[in-house]
Amino acid sequence: MKIAIVGAGAVGGYFGALLAKSGCRVAFVARGAHLHTIRERGLRVVSPLGDFTVRVDADDDPSRIGPVDAVIVAVKTYDNATAFPLVRPMMGAGTTVLTLQNGVDSAEDLAHVVGRPRVLAGSAYVATAIEGPGVIRQTGTHRRIVFGECFEPEATVSERVRGLQAVMSAADIHAEALADVRPAIWEKFIYLAPFAALTGAARLPIGPLWADPDSRATFLHAVTEVADVARASGVMVPADYLDRIEQYGAALPPDTRSSLLIDLSQGRRIEVESLAGSVVRRGRALNVSTPRMEALYAVLKPYASGPKMP
Repeated sequence: MKIAIVGAGAVGGYFGALLAKSGCRVAFVARGAHLHTIRERGLRVVSPLGDFTVRVDADDDPSRIGPVDAVIVAVKTYDNATAFPLVRPMMGAGTTVLTLQNGVDSAEDLAHVVGRPRVLAGSAYVATAIEGPGVIRQTGTHRRIVFGECFEPEATVSERVRGLQAVMSAADIHAEALADVRPAIWEKFIYLAPFAALTGAARLPIGPLWADPDSRATFLHAVTEVADVARASGVMVPADYLDRIEQYGAALPPDTRSSLLIDLSQGRRIEVESLAGSVVRRGRALNVSTPRMEALYAVLKPYASGPKMP
């Protein structure tokens, strides 16, 4: 299978490297020093599971890659306006496009560019970071992708989803294929949007926030707000969702930071619009109150495009 990865960063680069290692023909759409190093030296993964380097195609012009069997989109959501059009030159008659981005908006936004029948959606569960040009470091051993149909779900997992799952599994990716991926994406969003917003607004990892009763209560109240928006959107929310999130939060290492907080602390753009911003906009459209998420969004929104000078 020939697979193109739009976004050779921490997530796309890692999963693309695993696919290439397994024998897939993988091409990355990349740019800058990262692109240059991948071309010259290959893409290196440093991991507790074992270090390795793969030689892959990489280009900043997707038309030179040409049609592929599948495209995986793994850029940060704030780059969607420029990244989504890059998919078109790689579309063939049967090309499937899978978005693994944060939030719950990307599939619909991507469908406006490539058409709904082409799009699959999913969530990635992995701890990786770009250590330097051409080098991705994995912490921990999670390498899970949950994905499936998002617009025309069927009673059973579709043939194209099963086919892509088989390719991922052969690459030692823990791939879970679903007939309807929407509840799983929302389940992650219900936790991630408040986690990113609170850690980002506080400029702190989860440990001190969880230890403080007021901060912890704010987080859990924000979680219920997102769950309310999910229900109003027609998404089934498990009855024990809050207990599970509370248990998960209590078990996190105290120094755990959201990717939004990491980007904010490094002066980069942040995914506030696709996380907290999406909650607030959906809540207003559905007449669902989200006061805590609105407050956190208001604090973070000025940093959406990068750092602000005093």
